[in-house]
Amino acid sequence: MANPITPQSPTINMTGKFVTGSTMRHVVNMTATGSVGLIAIFVVDVLNLLYISRLGVAELAAAIGYASTLLFFHTSIGIGLSIATGAMVSRAIGSGDTLLSKQLAASSLVLIAIISVCLALLTYPLLDWLLQALGALGDTAILAGRFCRIVLPSIPLLALGMGLSALLRSVGDGKRAMYVTLGAAAATAILDPLFIFGFGWGLDGAAYANICARVVLAGVGFYGVIRVHRLLIKPSQQVLLAGAKSFASIGIPAILTNIATPVGNAAVTAAIAKYGDQAVAGWAVVSRLIPMAFAGLFALSGAIGPILGQNLGAQRYDRLRSTMRDSLKLTLIYVLIVWFLLAVCSQLIVNAFDAKGLGADVIMFFCVFVAGSFLFNGSLFVANAAFNNLGYPLYSTLLNWGRSTLGVIPFVWFGSLWFGARGVIAGYGLGVIFFGGASVWLCFRVLEKLEIKNTGVLK
Repeated sequence: MANPITPQSPTINMTGKFVTGSTMRHVVNMTATGSVGLIAIFVVDVLNLLYISRLGVAELAAAIGYASTLLFFHTSIGIGLSIATGAMVSRAIGSGDTLLSKQLAASSLVLIAIISVCLALLTYPLLDWLLQALGALGDTAILAGRFCRIVLPSIPLLALGMGLSALLRSVGDGKRAMYVTLGAAAATAILDPLFIFGFGWGLDGAAYANICARVVLAGVGFYGVIRVHRLLIKPSQQVLLAGAKSFASIGIPAILTNIATPVGNAAVTAAIAKYGDQAVAGWAVVSRLIPMAFAGLFALSGAIGPILGQNLGAQRYDRLRSTMRDSLKLTLIYVLIVWFLLAVCSQLIVNAFDAKGLGADVIMFFCVFVAGSFLFNGSLFVANAAFNNLGYPLYSTLLNWGRSTLGVIPFVWFGSLWFGARGVIAGYGLGVIFFGGASVWLCFRVLEKLEIKNTGVLK
């Protein structure tokens, strides 16, 4: 597939790192560096909830759960924008065009900044209504609203940090992309206990630590992109306009794709809210546990994007298929290991968060029974990354929305009706099976279609 943007200069001297060598090695290396940074962030996020839980007020933990569900919408939009950034720039790098790559990188960051600022401004006056729609009531709703009002203005920094990390991955610098997230995690790890306990700020301290971490996230990212790789140059008007069009064609479906996940999570939160603050607090722990335990899957979906993008730009269709097969093998191995560890450590996790009653039951049930469903979630993540980078982002949108609506809402509703809080968590896991399998089948069909379309033959 040719790059949709034609550069104004014939400067072509950048070589894609991923168009040669073992695809499995590239997948493992990029996933490993991505996982370290993500795990660090998610571990700190879990510690944040752990600190709040230790304050001994159930409403505080529930408030974090509601606030996180709401703010995850903005995080998901930032992820979608970073997907568009990585897809465009990695294709240009794969085709060997240095000038175009740098202009697209700069254009992407401008667009990310504008979009994220506008969305934060639109959300701010609607916070109370949105939290009530999720099921937050009374003191819990007040606390969740206060947390969101402090953190929301920092959303553009988070979105820019994600975009900068995507740019570093697009040039194959997984190590510095890891430093971006590690820096933010380190800042949170230091400031969280200081602000929450040392200064006695409680929930507000967790929010202020969040903001500081995002300043570090963006700062480290800008250093790597500007000072190390010199990846930004002022785009020409032609590239800026064409880049915005291409960014929208990938970014809008990618945003819609990623918004689907918090919609599904919101459905689970709303379904479990009727069982009280203990159950919501248990789901809040599970919501933190998922990204930490399965950080490798989230990192994998981000890692294969630039590998696929560069090889698409170089028209190496054999390497596209190889990358997908290697990614699915890694998914299977990873999920089986993590599922085993979660099941074995389930009681320790419950004790660590001092979970009681329904909260403890929700956590235990997820760890022992539902965690295995992430084999299908992981397959869906990998396929979605492929669709976004191969020029079929609408496929990932349809599959993710299918999973987050048809694969969540009826399952958690019937699960709640028949089995209570456990049934909600079971429904969350069962609904993904069909969509995970269908996404893998469709992905390999797309690869065949691309090769035949661009070469006339299928090797």
